[in-house]
Amino acid sequence: MEKEEKLKQRILIFHPALAPYRIDQFNLLNELFDLEVVFLFDRLRSFSIDQQNMVEACNFKISYLLIGPTYKSRLFRFGMLRTINRVKPDIVLGYEYSFTTQYLILLKRLGLIKQRIGSFVDDSLHMCVNPQSKTRELARNYSLKYIDLLVVMSQEVASFLCNHLHFPENKIIISPILQLPERLRKNREIIEGYAMKYFEKYNLEGKKVALYVGRFIPEKALSLFIKKIAHLLSENNDYRLVLVGDGLEKENLIALVQDYKLEDKIIFPGKYQADELYGWYVSASGFVLPSLFEPFGAVVNEALIFGLPVLCSKYAGASTLINEYNGLLFDPSDDNDTLQKFHLFMENTPVLNRVDLNSTPPLIEDYQSNFKKEWRKVNYE
Repeated sequence: MEKEEKLKQRILIFHPALAPYRIDQFNLLNELFDLEVVFLFDRLRSFSIDQQNMVEACNFKISYLLIGPTYKSRLFRFGMLRTINRVKPDIVLGYEYSFTTQYLILLKRLGLIKQRIGSFVDDSLHMCVNPQSKTRELARNYSLKYIDLLVVMSQEVASFLCNHLHFPENKIIISPILQLPERLRKNREIIEGYAMKYFEKYNLEGKKVALYVGRFIPEKALSLFIKKIAHLLSENNDYRLVLVGDGLEKENLIALVQDYKLEDKIIFPGKYQADELYGWYVSASGFVLPSLFEPFGAVVNEALIFGLPVLCSKYAGASTLINEYNGLLFDPSDDNDTLQKFHLFMENTPVLNRVDLNSTPPLIEDYQSNFKKEWRKVNYE
């Protein structure tokens, strides 16, 4: 065992902040390599979850670089070169085509570091084909000339990079943001306790409940989705749509629900995290993600872990998780497709009669063997 430890390559990752949906990915990576993750913020702004509990769930080394300029979503942190010299990694990874990744490229081109460098890129196939801006497209094309590794979410993205941008296949690692069912489902009694409260409070027995979890922002296209399915919700007494979350569009969404007289069909319970959130997955019949723009969508993985079939936007990166056994894909920009798929989805969705986590096994395959196979690519130059 000691010899195996010495043979492990050392990986250093610069990442924005610790998020609950990244923990399993980094923990598994630490089993294969000697991993240290340097976070550039001390917490995610969108999560109020206990930071200490998240840190305690991490098996990898953690450090922070918090000093440096930040403008909107762009940032630069002082001390990166010093950190690389301290850790002495074999591989250094940034994120996206950010200033962090560009700085790693600069350091290597100047000869200040010798390590292999790369980046985690969360783009969906739709985002690859349709870059968000000319600046991002230029940053991507420049980065691909100099980085040694690229960590992407799906085979579709990997194929696009190989076939259209001529990035070498052996330099791409396919590693989607997936979580382990045994960790999310472990507190069964607590999760079911929350679910029973929701079940009773919102009178969900005998209903078909479509659940959404996430931010209320334009990219999620919730107002568009509600307008398209409004008459189906009105005509079916047993249909309910539960929108768990918060965001800038909340007041507009509430007003829209009132305009369509759907107050008894669409529920806004608030924002939940950890086991309280998992209780909502147990209180639903199915899950919906109507985003027009979605790099991945970790909530799709969570829904599948709790045994929920998913009606997923074809624009979401997590659409690659959907197959004929666990859900449907739809085009949220297409009125007819949205209406037909939602109707078909709800018709095949079970009515809620009880709270029982054991009766809804995960609808996703164990991905750990593929994870290990992909990450072994770093052993070959």
